[in-house]
Amino acid sequence: MMNTLTILTLVKGLPLLALGVAAGATYPPIPADLTTPVQHRIAINSPTSVRIAWNTYKQLSQPCVQYGTSPSSLGSQSCSTSSITYPTSRTWANVVTINDLTPATTYYYKIVSTNSTVETFTSPRLPGDKTPFNISIVIDLGVYGKDGFTIEQDQSKRDLIPSIDPSLNHTTIGRLRDNIDKYDFIVHPGDIGYADDWILKAHNWLDGKDGYQAITETFFDQLAPIAARKPYMASPGNHEAACQEVPKTSGLCPSGQKNFTDFINRFGLVLPTAFSSTSPDSAAKVNANKARILANPPFWYSFEYGMAHIVMIDTETDFEDAPDQPGGSANLNGGPFGSYLRQQLDFLEADLASVDRSVTPWVVVAGHRPWYTTGSGDDCQPCKKAFEPLFYKYGVDLGVFGHVHNSQRFAPVVNDTADPAGMENPKAPMYIVAGGAGNVEGLTKVGKNVSTNRFAYDDAFSYATVNFLDEQRMQVDFINSETGAILDRSVLFKKHDQKFVVQ
Repeated sequence: MMNTLTILTLVKGLPLLALGVAAGATYPPIPADLTTPVQHRIAINSPTSVRIAWNTYKQLSQPCVQYGTSPSSLGSQSCSTSSITYPTSRTWANVVTINDLTPATTYYYKIVSTNSTVETFTSPRLPGDKTPFNISIVIDLGVYGKDGFTIEQDQSKRDLIPSIDPSLNHTTIGRLRDNIDKYDFIVHPGDIGYADDWILKAHNWLDGKDGYQAITETFFDQLAPIAARKPYMASPGNHEAACQEVPKTSGLCPSGQKNFTDFINRFGLVLPTAFSSTSPDSAAKVNANKARILANPPFWYSFEYGMAHIVMIDTETDFEDAPDQPGGSANLNGGPFGSYLRQQLDFLEADLASVDRSVTPWVVVAGHRPWYTTGSGDDCQPCKKAFEPLFYKYGVDLGVFGHVHNSQRFAPVVNDTADPAGMENPKAPMYIVAGGAGNVEGLTKVGKNVSTNRFAYDDAFSYATVNFLDEQRMQVDFINSETGAILDRSVLFKKHDQKFVVQ
């Protein structure tokens, strides 16, 4: 998220050397061996498979991954022919699927190259496995370093750009790296890298090739040590739409830097559709199959892991008055990506209707733009109109959102009214905003509070974790990215005594 007036003011004030920044952004060096894997990322593909993805500075005729359960014995190999790029990109995106994995098992893998190392991952838990697990929620996360958080400014201007130590040791990425054994995967619903904010670093804002691609490569290089080992489950935000976020100017972006192109190229063949139902109920199987047909990764999809069913949605396009699509309030001219306007909503309804709570009692839906938030002007009312009725009807337990650059937790709520049961078996979903992970735009003041808000924090960068304790208790923590201190902890209790929730 960035305030439109702020962007336009910066554009009018070009060149931006008055802000004390160098012109342009810096590309990562190209390795001598062009098959060297960079920008690693893995994703859950099915209960028994993962996808391994990486980029290279040349196209590969046959991307391959060797793997096994011992780092010294990588006896299996999986290959593909998927190595794709787009105009203005310097790299090719490669992806390989590894199937028939033993659940919840440590595997080791090596991308086939003359310059690669052995990495590791843990295979997914089967749906229905009630073992406790923890996930990290990271939203609105940008690049660190001289092309990110280095602009000096008056710190009272909280909605502009922060000045912090560019070292990764005291950042959200550093915290995730240092605690990598404490969570099973990462959920990142939108605003990934902030490459479109290269405008804050450039002389010529019409030349998108330099800054946009440089920041994209740098961000995914910074993320790679984490995303190479932990599944990185993403969905889009407004900063994925085009080469910059100045309204009504996406047509000026170079070919390949508009209409979510990098996001599609990077994640479209990596993320899943929807899992087949493991419920014995025939209607659940029909609905799950319908959801698989209607899913459209990387924009909307779902997956199951242990006792949780997780849905990723697109709050930017593909519903009535969606903000980023043609005619939307953001004027970013993106999408639509479905074959008809309601495809995403039909997917969501079929997917939620398929959930057997005796198998996966917890249902979490994650998207970018919130409809419950403090302050004013950042709540997405078209999103609320489209999605909230389905959340309530099918008993979603937790809604996860970002876009607003701070941390917030709300009581279970529907139609702006707190559920009278509070955190003890409510019918309405609990909502969080976890948009304070850190990016070049800085933090957003909490602003005017609302009656359903229970926690709001804007003093420092932060992120959230969700700990599935058992079938009836789910714990949400907000964590200070610099210190690791727990800022807020809450536990939601749900009986989950109905196999299929319709209310």
